[in-house]
Amino acid sequence: MSLDPDGLIAMLDAADAARSLVFPLHDPRRDPAYRVPNDEVLGWAAASGGRFVPFCRLDPTQEPVGEAERCLVAGARGIKLHPRAQSFNLVGLCEPIFALAEHANVPILIHAGRGLPEAFGRELVEVAQLHPGASLILAHVGVADQGTLADGLRGHPAAVFDTSWMNMYDTLALFARVPAERIVFGSDPPYGRTFIGLYLILRALASLGADADMRRAVVGGTVTRMVEGEELSRPTAPLAPEHLVLDAKLARVHANLMMVLGSTFAGNQERAVDMLWLSQMACRDPNPGQSGAALERIGALLDIAQRLFIEYPDSPRVAGPAIVLSMAIAATEVPQAG
Repeated sequence: MSLDPDGLIAMLDAADAARSLVFPLHDPRRDPAYRVPNDEVLGWAAASGGRFVPFCRLDPTQEPVGEAERCLVAGARGIKLHPRAQSFNLVGLCEPIFALAEHANVPILIHAGRGLPEAFGRELVEVAQLHPGASLILAHVGVADQGTLADGLRGHPAAVFDTSWMNMYDTLALFARVPAERIVFGSDPPYGRTFIGLYLILRALASLGADADMRRAVVGGTVTRMVEGEELSRPTAPLAPEHLVLDAKLARVHANLMMVLGSTFAGNQERAVDMLWLSQMACRDPNPGQSGAALERIGALLDIAQRLFIEYPDSPRVAGPAIVLSMAIAATEVPQAG
């Protein structure tokens, strides 16, 4: 997948988002040292009128410190590392990068999602503890090893988790063990959409009773402090309880939609449509009780997904946003008392 400046601006405008952190993807022109795509992103950022906040992407095997220093002088505001795409370990190889970030007072945004080795969480905690002055943004709610990362970095002064992930229960689990002051909005274009990601995090915050100041901090305030080199707010107790109260009817829908989403990403449209039908039938419960309004909203979204499956038989992923939104509603509908 790819993304150009106009495409990102369109996503930001659709969500009424002021600006975005930007960095190179796994560009085929990355040798040597990501120099060409880094320069391209820096140029786009300079021409964006402040809409793009550039990070430089590094290859730890190709003079990463020299490339980072060059890019920081040219206007980069942080560093991007992707140990999955580039298949590297953290211990030993990345310590000079953390030391540089600590010295330059810039954050490191690091992939912490799918496809990482079992040792990733332990290694990241080890390196981060050696360099506590290097602020960190752990992508995708740290789903690669959320428990190890959340517990191991609890005392770190500036390690935050971003919310670019599709399963709301992973996000709620993060809010149960990490203070909201250490969670920041992320949407992961081109794989995710800014509007979708913003809806998901605002829905989660609303279900947890977050006030307006906390919402503003999560959707932009905290990460702004990071890129400006400021200290973060003092952490408070996690917002979410360790045990969630689920509506059985909505839990059924969410479980079915996880199978729809997995089949969609795997390109198995036949399986996705089959499980979508089960999800739609669950939304048509003749006795919906307190979940009736949520089931109705989800049902409307799933009708859209069904039409998209029919209209785009060779591109099942086009239905993904409607499915992800439906899952978010099912996971965060707050049960009514009584």
